[in-house]
Amino acid sequence: MAAAEGKTVRVDAHQHFWDYDERQYPWIQKDWPIRKPFLPPDLKPLLAREKFDYCVAVQARQTFEETIWLLELAKEHAFVAGVVGWIDLLADSLKAVPYQLERIERDKLVGVRHVVQDEPNDEFVLRTDFLCGIASLEEYDLAYDILIFPKQLRAAIELVRKFPEQRFVLDHIAKPLIRDGKMEPWKAQIAELAKWPNVFCKLSGMVTEAKWGDWKRTEFKPYLDVVWEAFGEDRLMIGSDWPVCLLGGEYSTVIGIVQDYLKQFTESTRDKVLGGNAVKFYKLKV
Repeated sequence: MAAAEGKTVRVDAHQHFWDYDERQYPWIQKDWPIRKPFLPPDLKPLLAREKFDYCVAVQARQTFEETIWLLELAKEHAFVAGVVGWIDLLADSLKAVPYQLERIERDKLVGVRHVVQDEPNDEFVLRTDFLCGIASLEEYDLAYDILIFPKQLRAAIELVRKFPEQRFVLDHIAKPLIRDGKMEPWKAQIAELAKWPNVFCKLSGMVTEAKWGDWKRTEFKPYLDVVWEAFGEDRLMIGSDWPVCLLGGEYSTVIGIVQDYLKQFTESTRDKVLGGNAVKFYKLKV
Protein backbone atom coordinates (compact mmCIF):
# COMPACT_ATOMS: atom_id res chain seq x y z
CA MET A 1 0.00 0.00 0.00
CA ALA A 2 3.00 2.24 0.20
CA ALA A 3 4.54 4.29 -2.56
CA ALA A 4 8.22 5.05 -2.79
CA GLU A 5 8.11 7.66 -0.04
CA GLY A 6 6.05 5.48 2.26
CA LYS A 7 2.78 7.27 1.51
CA THR A 8 -0.55 5.64 0.79
CA VAL A 9 -1.87 6.20 -2.72
CA ARG A 10 -5.04 5.30 -4.58
CA VAL A 11 -4.90 4.05 -8.15
CA ASP A 12 -7.67 3.35 -10.63
CA ALA A 13 -5.86 0.43 -12.25
CA HIS A 14 -7.99 0.18 -15.38
CA GLN A 15 -9.48 2.90 -17.57
CA HIS A 16 -9.33 4.07 -21.18
CA PHE A 17 -8.89 7.22 -23.25
CA TRP A 18 -9.96 7.82 -26.82
CA ASP A 19 -10.56 10.64 -29.25
CA TYR A 20 -13.54 8.92 -30.80
CA ASP A 21 -13.51 8.02 -34.49
CA GLU A 22 -15.99 5.45 -35.80
CA ARG A 23 -13.37 3.88 -38.06
CA GLN A 24 -10.86 3.47 -35.25
CA TYR A 25 -13.29 2.08 -32.66
CA PRO A 26 -15.69 -0.23 -34.52
CA TRP A 27 -16.42 -2.19 -31.33
CA ILE A 28 -18.30 0.81 -29.90
CA GLN A 29 -21.84 0.22 -31.09
CA LYS A 30 -23.99 2.93 -32.64
CA ASP A 31 -26.52 3.06 -29.82
CA TRP A 32 -23.92 3.37 -27.05
CA PRO A 33 -23.58 6.77 -25.31
CA ILE A 34 -19.77 6.56 -25.29
CA ARG A 35 -19.32 7.52 -28.95
CA LYS A 36 -17.43 10.71 -28.11
CA PRO A 37 -13.97 11.73 -26.84
CA PHE A 38 -12.88 10.72 -23.33
CA LEU A 39 -9.57 12.32 -22.41
CA PRO A 40 -7.49 12.98 -19.26
CA PRO A 41 -9.21 16.31 -18.41
CA ASP A 42 -12.53 14.41 -18.38
CA LEU A 43 -11.26 11.79 -15.95
CA LYS A 44 -9.26 13.97 -13.57
CA PRO A 45 -12.25 15.46 -11.66
CA LEU A 46 -13.82 11.99 -11.32
CA LEU A 47 -10.63 10.64 -9.77
CA ALA A 48 -10.41 13.61 -7.43
CA ARG A 49 -14.00 13.18 -6.29
CA GLU A 50 -13.26 9.57 -5.28
CA LYS A 51 -9.86 10.54 -3.79
CA PHE A 52 -7.82 8.64 -6.37
CA ASP A 53 -4.32 9.94 -7.01
CA TYR A 54 -3.40 8.08 -10.19
CA CYS A 55 -4.74 5.89 -12.97
CA VAL A 56 -3.46 3.28 -15.42
CA ALA A 57 -4.55 3.85 -19.03
CA VAL A 58 -5.26 0.64 -20.96
CA GLN A 59 -5.36 0.21 -24.73
CA ALA A 60 -8.74 0.32 -26.45
CA ARG A 61 -7.68 -0.41 -30.03
CA GLN A 62 -5.03 -2.73 -31.38
CA THR A 63 -2.57 -0.37 -33.00
CA PHE A 64 0.98 0.56 -32.15
CA GLU A 65 0.07 4.18 -32.87
CA GLU A 66 -2.42 4.17 -30.00
CA THR A 67 0.30 2.97 -27.64
CA ILE A 68 2.47 5.93 -28.64
CA TRP A 69 -0.50 8.30 -28.22
CA LEU A 70 -1.29 6.97 -24.72
CA LEU A 71 2.34 7.37 -23.69
CA GLU A 72 2.22 10.98 -24.91
CA LEU A 73 -0.90 11.59 -22.82
CA ALA A 74 0.79 10.03 -19.79
CA LYS A 75 3.79 12.29 -20.27
CA GLU A 76 1.53 15.35 -20.37
CA HIS A 77 -0.61 14.33 -17.37
CA ALA A 78 1.25 13.25 -14.25
CA PHE A 79 -1.76 11.47 -12.75
CA VAL A 80 -1.62 8.92 -15.59
CA ALA A 81 0.95 6.76 -13.82
CA GLY A 82 1.18 3.97 -16.36
CA VAL A 83 0.10 2.72 -19.77
CA VAL A 84 -0.88 -0.80 -20.77
CA GLY A 85 -0.40 -0.59 -24.50
CA TRP A 86 -0.65 -2.81 -27.54
CA ILE A 87 2.26 -4.19 -29.53
CA ASP A 88 2.26 -6.93 -32.13
CA LEU A 89 2.95 -10.07 -30.11
CA LEU A 90 2.34 -12.24 -33.18
CA ALA A 91 5.27 -10.99 -35.22
CA ASP A 92 7.21 -13.79 -36.90
CA SER A 93 10.55 -13.22 -35.20
CA LEU A 94 11.78 -13.09 -31.63
CA LYS A 95 13.36 -9.79 -32.60
CA ALA A 96 10.04 -8.25 -33.63
CA VAL A 97 8.82 -7.31 -30.13
CA PRO A 98 12.18 -5.76 -29.16
CA TYR A 99 12.18 -3.84 -32.45
CA GLN A 100 8.83 -2.27 -31.59
CA LEU A 101 9.71 -1.48 -28.00
CA GLU A 102 13.10 0.01 -28.80
CA ARG A 103 11.38 2.59 -31.01
CA ILE A 104 9.41 4.28 -28.23
CA GLU A 105 9.96 6.08 -24.95
CA ARG A 106 8.97 3.45 -22.41
CA ASP A 107 9.16 5.35 -19.13
CA LYS A 108 5.45 4.89 -18.37
CA LEU A 109 4.84 1.73 -20.40
CA VAL A 110 4.03 -0.79 -17.67
CA GLY A 111 2.27 -3.54 -19.57
CA VAL A 112 0.84 -4.94 -22.79
CA ARG A 113 -2.60 -6.25 -23.72
CA HIS A 114 -4.18 -8.08 -26.63
CA VAL A 115 -7.98 -8.22 -27.01
CA VAL A 116 -8.10 -12.00 -26.74
CA GLN A 117 -11.81 -11.99 -25.92
CA ASP A 118 -12.53 -11.17 -29.57
CA GLU A 119 -10.40 -13.96 -31.01
CA PRO A 120 -12.53 -16.81 -32.47
CA ASN A 121 -10.03 -19.43 -31.33
CA ASP A 122 -10.55 -20.06 -27.61
CA GLU A 123 -6.97 -21.32 -27.40
CA PHE A 124 -5.49 -18.26 -29.08
CA VAL A 125 -3.09 -17.56 -26.19
CA LEU A 126 -1.48 -20.97 -26.73
CA ARG A 127 -0.46 -20.24 -30.33
CA THR A 128 3.28 -20.63 -30.81
CA ASP A 129 3.71 -17.10 -32.18
CA PHE A 130 1.74 -15.58 -29.30
CA LEU A 131 3.81 -17.53 -26.76
CA CYS A 132 6.98 -16.19 -28.39
CA GLY A 133 5.61 -12.67 -27.99
CA ILE A 134 4.86 -13.21 -24.31
CA ALA A 135 8.35 -14.63 -23.80
CA SER A 136 9.81 -11.37 -25.13
CA LEU A 137 8.12 -9.23 -22.45
CA GLU A 138 10.34 -10.40 -19.60
CA GLU A 139 13.39 -8.63 -21.05
CA TYR A 140 11.51 -5.32 -20.75
CA ASP A 141 9.93 -6.07 -17.36
CA LEU A 142 6.42 -5.58 -18.77
CA ALA A 143 3.25 -7.07 -17.30
CA TYR A 144 0.58 -8.69 -19.45
CA ASP A 145 -3.16 -7.99 -19.04
CA ILE A 146 -5.36 -11.03 -19.74
CA LEU A 147 -8.64 -9.92 -21.37
CA ILE A 148 -10.87 -12.95 -21.88
CA PHE A 149 -14.34 -14.40 -21.53
CA PRO A 150 -14.95 -17.37 -19.19
CA LYS A 151 -14.82 -19.80 -22.13
CA GLN A 152 -11.14 -18.85 -22.57
CA LEU A 153 -10.11 -19.38 -18.94
CA ARG A 154 -8.87 -22.91 -19.54
CA ALA A 155 -6.34 -21.68 -22.09
CA ALA A 156 -5.34 -18.79 -19.81
CA ILE A 157 -4.50 -21.28 -17.07
CA GLU A 158 -2.19 -23.10 -19.47
CA LEU A 159 -0.63 -19.79 -20.50
CA VAL A 160 0.34 -18.74 -16.98
CA ARG A 161 1.60 -22.25 -16.26
CA LYS A 162 4.12 -21.83 -19.08
CA PHE A 163 5.44 -18.51 -17.73
CA PRO A 164 5.75 -18.69 -13.93
CA GLU A 165 8.02 -15.61 -13.83
CA GLN A 166 5.88 -13.37 -16.03
CA ARG A 167 3.55 -10.91 -14.29
CA PHE A 168 -0.06 -11.43 -15.40
CA VAL A 169 -3.25 -9.68 -14.35
CA LEU A 170 -6.76 -10.88 -15.16
CA ASP A 171 -8.96 -8.04 -16.41
CA HIS A 172 -12.59 -7.72 -15.31
CA ILE A 173 -12.52 -10.97 -13.28
CA ALA A 174 -12.79 -12.75 -16.68
CA LYS A 175 -16.25 -11.32 -17.39
CA PRO A 176 -18.48 -13.93 -15.69
CA LEU A 177 -22.14 -14.19 -16.74
CA ILE A 178 -23.44 -11.94 -13.97
CA ARG A 179 -26.68 -11.08 -15.77
CA ASP A 180 -27.52 -14.80 -15.75
CA GLY A 181 -26.27 -15.45 -12.22
CA LYS A 182 -24.02 -18.22 -13.56
CA MET A 183 -21.01 -19.24 -11.43
CA GLU A 184 -19.57 -22.46 -12.88
CA PRO A 185 -17.24 -23.42 -14.41
CA TRP A 186 -15.94 -19.84 -13.96
CA LYS A 187 -15.66 -20.22 -10.18
CA ALA A 188 -13.56 -23.41 -10.29
CA GLN A 189 -11.33 -22.07 -13.05
CA ILE A 190 -10.71 -18.80 -11.21
CA ALA A 191 -9.52 -20.81 -8.22
CA GLU A 192 -7.19 -22.79 -10.46
CA LEU A 193 -5.80 -19.70 -12.19
CA ALA A 194 -5.15 -18.02 -8.83
CA LYS A 195 -2.90 -20.88 -7.70
CA TRP A 196 -0.13 -19.17 -9.67
CA PRO A 197 1.31 -16.40 -7.46
CA ASN A 198 2.40 -14.34 -10.47
CA VAL A 199 -1.25 -13.75 -11.44
CA PHE A 200 -3.22 -10.78 -10.09
CA CYS A 201 -6.85 -9.80 -10.75
CA LYS A 202 -8.68 -6.54 -11.40
CA LEU A 203 -11.98 -5.83 -9.68
CA SER A 204 -13.36 -4.10 -12.74
CA GLY A 205 -15.75 -4.45 -15.64
CA MET A 206 -18.53 -6.07 -13.62
CA VAL A 207 -21.39 -3.67 -14.36
CA THR A 208 -21.17 -4.27 -18.10
CA GLU A 209 -21.65 -8.00 -17.47
CA ALA A 210 -24.84 -7.29 -15.49
CA LYS A 211 -28.12 -6.01 -16.94
CA TRP A 212 -27.39 -2.43 -17.89
CA GLY A 213 -29.40 0.06 -15.87
CA ASP A 214 -31.20 -2.65 -13.93
CA TRP A 215 -28.71 -4.28 -11.55
CA LYS A 216 -28.41 -4.40 -7.77
CA ARG A 217 -25.15 -4.30 -5.81
CA THR A 218 -26.03 -7.60 -4.18
CA GLU A 219 -25.63 -9.30 -7.58
CA PHE A 220 -21.89 -8.69 -7.52
CA LYS A 221 -21.12 -9.99 -4.03
CA PRO A 222 -20.97 -13.73 -4.92
CA TYR A 223 -18.47 -12.99 -7.68
CA LEU A 224 -16.40 -10.70 -5.46
CA ASP A 225 -16.39 -13.41 -2.80
CA VAL A 226 -14.97 -15.90 -5.31
CA VAL A 227 -12.08 -13.73 -6.46
CA TRP A 228 -11.37 -12.60 -2.90
CA GLU A 229 -11.10 -16.19 -1.74
CA ALA A 230 -8.93 -17.07 -4.74
CA PHE A 231 -6.53 -14.12 -4.94
CA GLY A 232 -6.63 -12.58 -1.46
CA GLU A 233 -5.87 -9.04 -0.39
CA ASP A 234 -2.36 -8.94 -1.91
CA ARG A 235 -3.31 -9.68 -5.54
CA LEU A 236 -6.49 -7.71 -6.17
CA MET A 237 -6.76 -4.15 -7.49
CA ILE A 238 -9.65 -1.81 -8.19
CA GLY A 239 -10.39 -0.56 -11.70
CA SER A 240 -13.27 1.49 -13.07
CA ASP A 241 -13.13 0.49 -16.76
CA TRP A 242 -14.16 4.10 -17.48
CA PRO A 243 -15.61 5.17 -19.84
CA VAL A 244 -16.89 1.73 -20.89
CA CYS A 245 -18.40 1.42 -17.40
CA LEU A 246 -20.77 4.29 -18.22
CA LEU A 247 -22.88 1.75 -20.11
CA GLY A 248 -23.79 0.28 -16.74
CA GLY A 249 -23.38 3.12 -14.25
CA GLU A 250 -21.69 6.40 -13.37
CA TYR A 251 -18.04 6.43 -12.30
CA SER A 252 -18.74 6.92 -8.59
CA THR A 253 -21.42 4.21 -8.63
CA VAL A 254 -19.13 1.67 -10.27
CA ILE A 255 -16.21 2.44 -7.96
CA GLY A 256 -18.63 2.29 -5.03
CA ILE A 257 -19.41 -1.39 -5.65
CA VAL A 258 -15.86 -2.37 -4.69
CA GLN A 259 -15.49 0.33 -2.05
CA ASP A 260 -18.60 -0.91 -0.26
CA TYR A 261 -17.39 -4.50 -0.43
CA LEU A 262 -14.09 -3.48 1.15
CA LYS A 263 -15.77 -1.92 4.19
CA GLN A 264 -15.71 -5.31 5.92
CA PHE A 265 -11.88 -5.32 5.91
CA THR A 266 -9.19 -3.38 7.74
CA GLU A 267 -7.83 -0.07 6.51
CA SER A 268 -4.51 -1.65 5.58
CA THR A 269 -6.31 -4.25 3.45
CA ARG A 270 -8.38 -1.57 1.73
CA ASP A 271 -5.24 0.43 1.01
CA LYS A 272 -3.75 -2.52 -0.85
CA VAL A 273 -6.75 -3.07 -3.12
CA LEU A 274 -7.38 0.64 -3.68
CA GLY A 275 -3.86 1.39 -4.82
CA GLY A 276 -0.98 -0.42 -3.21
CA ASN A 277 -1.31 -3.62 -5.20
CA ALA A 278 -1.43 -1.70 -8.49
CA VAL A 279 1.75 0.18 -7.56
CA LYS A 280 3.45 -3.11 -6.71
CA PHE A 281 2.22 -5.08 -9.71
CA TYR A 282 2.82 -2.46 -12.39
CA LYS A 283 5.91 -1.03 -10.62
CA LEU A 284 4.45 2.46 -10.89
CA LYS A 285 6.75 5.39 -10.18
CA VAL A 286 4.53 7.33 -7.81
